[in-house]
Amino acid sequence: QSMDSTLHYIHNDSDLSTNSSFSPEEERKSKVQDVVPQALLDQYLSMTDPSRAQTVDTEIAKHCAYSLPGVALTLGRQNWHCLKDTYETLASDMQWKVRRTLAFSIHELAVILGDQLTAGDLVPVFNGFLKDLDEVRIGVLKHLHDFLKLLHVDKRREYLYQLQEFLVTDNSRNWRFRAELAEQLILLLDLYSARDIYDYLRPIAFTLCADKVASVRWISYKLVSEMVKKLYMASTPTFVVDLMNELVEKFCRCHKWSGRQTFVFICQ
Repeated sequence: QSMDSTLHYIHNDSDLSTNSSFSPEEERKSKVQDVVPQALLDQYLSMTDPSRAQTVDTEIAKHCAYSLPGVALTLGRQNWHCLKDTYETLASDMQWKVRRTLAFSIHELAVILGDQLTAGDLVPVFNGFLKDLDEVRIGVLKHLHDFLKLLHVDKRREYLYQLQEFLVTDNSRNWRFRAELAEQLILLLDLYSARDIYDYLRPIAFTLCADKVASVRWISYKLVSEMVKKLYMASTPTFVVDLMNELVEKFCRCHKWSGRQTFVFICQ
């Protein structure tokens, strides 16, 4: 009705707590808002009804998932309770294309919802996507840095243990998955401490440096060089010394020429 009132709702930063144990009447009221005409929102929310998907359009859930971040932005985070159930329904949809669509946009939704709602409502969905098919996992992998940087430090550290799992794919020929992992690890260096980089990211980087595909190895050389730079700037010199000693031992003195070539490329 009024552009000013809409913008007021979009930019309002208040986080309202939501109660998951609603009665049917409260459940209906929880979907009520005054940003857009209620009938329009009800129509959108009804798109996840399985009977509609079977009789109207099998792609309707995918279109619904594609539009969800825009709907969330329009309603504002204070009206997230209107969309939460629909989001969870779509996140567990049987069609991987629907889940893939949400996986590619979850980092955008996290920006809209803010810290508290992201930690409570999006992190469980994000964790589910990490264990999904490669077609879905690539969505969260491509924006891994964008999502993790929005989490609190303690929550972010929990994902260090799961990064190793990205080395395993449904199809070993899917080298672009590993190349994307190397690209994301370069960005993730800024989010973690020197000890975390040495303990968790270093072993993954060395594995990627020995990948069978040249494109993956090239990105990995850059990753290792950035790692050296990051550890060199750290207050404790032990990590960078140990890393460089390992580079010399593993690659410079390697009995295979390819290992020695890797050392030269990293130095370059």
